[in-house]
Amino acid sequence: MNNAAFEYLDKSVATVIELEEMLTAIVALAPESGGDGEWKKAEALEAWLRKKGLTDIEHYDAPDPRVSVGKRPNLVVTVKGKNPGKRLWIMAHTDVVPAGDLSMWKTDPYKAVVKDGKIYGRGVEDNQQGLVSGVVAALSLVDNHIIPEHDVKLLIVADEEYGSAFGIQWLLTNTKLFQEDDLIIIPDGGKADGSEIETAEKNICWLKVHTKGKQCHASIPDEGANAFLANCDLALRLNRLETEVFTDRNPIFTPERSTITPTRKDANVPNINTVPGDDVFYLDMRVLPQYPVARVVAECRKVMDQVQKQYGVTMVEEVVQSNESPATPVNAPVVGLLKQAVKEVYGVEGKAVGIGGGTVGAYLRSAGYPCVVWSRQDETMHAPNEYTIIDNIVGDAKVFARIMMTAR
Repeated sequence: MNNAAFEYLDKSVATVIELEEMLTAIVALAPESGGDGEWKKAEALEAWLRKKGLTDIEHYDAPDPRVSVGKRPNLVVTVKGKNPGKRLWIMAHTDVVPAGDLSMWKTDPYKAVVKDGKIYGRGVEDNQQGLVSGVVAALSLVDNHIIPEHDVKLLIVADEEYGSAFGIQWLLTNTKLFQEDDLIIIPDGGKADGSEIETAEKNICWLKVHTKGKQCHASIPDEGANAFLANCDLALRLNRLETEVFTDRNPIFTPERSTITPTRKDANVPNINTVPGDDVFYLDMRVLPQYPVARVVAECRKVMDQVQKQYGVTMVEEVVQSNESPATPVNAPVVGLLKQAVKEVYGVEGKAVGIGGGTVGAYLRSAGYPCVVWSRQDETMHAPNEYTIIDNIVGDAKVFARIMMTAR
């Protein structure tokens, strides 16, 4: 393997900081957060990339009338390889979440601050670490006149933080970017030692339960039908489905079981001495991939039928959000290549893991494209004083550069 790329990356810290500083200074918030999208940030990035020699850039922009330019930017930056066929994709996103409570920040969230080997600012880790590491890895090839084995594609998308309707979901529906044998890496999650390679996600369902009973005075509760009491019983019974119905276990996940967790509770009556006739609560359900969301909801409905009969109430369920996807096989080529590269660069053994949270990887897997989510990071995303470690950006870039040069 050509060591010139690694030597180049060892000297790339100034470039890393330059790009992080530029990207952090351009606020890229979705309309849902009161922002105007990612266009200005993507525009500045494209100009920077062209100046650095990455000139093969295509736009696949998604229409969105809510933003001033009427579209959300999705860019594909290509470094041509020696051979046709499979391509290596490094996928990152330009949007960020709001800074939140500014009093919790020690620095200006929209001014990248370098201190003690870290860069602080909103978005510097989520997902500019992945974006920058992919970019400098590509530059290590271009500037050293190294031609990768296959085409390298940097996919830089919009709208990851609010569901990807204008990002990867739009691309999967409206384009034919991907091929069956493509290698896809999403550097948007990971652990501090770089050992965890996310290959699977639990199926997610957020369920709302609205129960109607009969309101009455609390001194004569038998005259009414207590919707709150019925929901309390229901919440406990649904939680027990974790151990009574969805009994499979998978050690790649933490926890290794399906979870059915009552969470939010809406207000009912304003006073203490009234039995509520109307009550609403929610469940966050994260179930192992072998359990379809439809089956989980059906099992919940069975329990609801039992409870409403016992308490004389009516219960209606509503799926607030759901997502499900197959797992990437642990022996998929992209997993093997990533394990080898992580071992060489970081000296750790990579292992396939599953997570309970959701990523854009679920959309790709559902569309038939095995992918992995990986990077080495402290997971400070969305928090005040978000930071990225400069050595992680450089190290991750080495991992990507190695795969670019060796993937066959």
